Amino acid sequence: MNDKLKEVALLFFKLGSIAFGGPAAHIAMMEDEVVKKRNWMTQQHFLDLVGATNLIPGPNSTEMTMHCGHERAGWKGLIVAGACFVFPAVVITMVFAWLYQQYGQLPKVEPFIYGIKPAVIAIILGAVYTLGKKAIKNRTLGLLGGLTLLACICGVSEIIALFVCGFAGLILYLTSNSQQTLKSFTPFLFLQMAITPSNINILWSFFKVGALLYGSGYVLFAFLDAELVATGILSKQELIDAVAIGQFTPGPVLSTATFIGWQLGGFWGAIAATIGIFLPSFLFVALLNPFVPKMRNSKMFSAFLDAVNVAAVAVIVSVCLSMGKEAITDWRTIFIAAVSLLVVFVFKKMNSAFIVIGGALLGYLLTLA
Repeated sequence: MNDKLKEVALLFFKLGSIAFGGPAAHIAMMEDEVVKKRNWMTQQHFLDLVGATNLIPGPNSTEMTMHCGHERAGWKGLIVAGACFVFPAVVITMVFAWLYQQYGQLPKVEPFIYGIKPAVIAIILGAVYTLGKKAIKNRTLGLLGGLTLLACICGVSEIIALFVCGFAGLILYLTSNSQQTLKSFTPFLFLQMAITPSNINILWSFFKVGALLYGSGYVLFAFLDAELVATGILSKQELIDAVAIGQFTPGPVLSTATFIGWQLGGFWGAIAATIGIFLPSFLFVALLNPFVPKMRNSKMFSAFLDAVNVAAVAVIVSVCLSMGKEAITDWRTIFIAAVSLLVVFVFKKMNSAFIVIGGALLGYLLTLA
């Protein structure tokens, strides 16, 4: 493994091990690592990738890892980054899945999550501040971003808000001429597993979900409810417990699939479900990545992308507000959030991993008081 691939592997394994809080928090941590600290790409290109990723199905933060890996080490970096980011969550989830199968209940981790959530909100706000400054290039984009935020707060689907904002930006641009050129390539990913009819069915069920899941992993519940609970394959309680596992383990929420796959078919069922739900993302990103620079170079697509970018920042703010209502509920969480915000904006070079760990420990200590 060359030095660049090794760097990609170590970074995204680390992020996969400590990235709590969902896609918005994961993207905030990535922006800190790949733009500010390592300078793998410009802030504008990172923002373009965030905007473009919101337009395709699959888990946004996992797909962003693949984009970042590709920027650093080509298509091999794309595969390594995605795999390393997912790996810790999959392993941890497998352990929980085995314990759940043996004992029928989940471990008590609430005291640590209690402190992690407000700390993660501070990390997201730090990223929103820097990305927002780059995205809002003029008053028109600021207005579009504000309207998108308002729409999300009022309950409009995030993906609908993104597309509407993008096309609004495009319509505003179409007072002048433009041209476009598009080019793509498709690297292919082969993974090996134990092939049985049961595991193929599991893989196919989760492949369909991974190929259709728009926005963040938080809408996964509805997809799996229709695919597994309604057909009698899984009980509602098992699905609720699986989603809970995905929420309080680091990395992508879609590790929920690993947990369910284990309940349905043991170790190889977990592998089949994991491959099934993440494989579409690898394929979509491999197709999308070459388009992004071309979109930026085309005046017409650049106008669309600018509007999508400001909408993506608005969506992150909306998610942050929603998380804040759930996470900041008393003086302890207010204190943790305030300390975390201070660290984020004063100690700008502080690794986000320390903020997450510090929030967890502070939350645990304050619950003892």
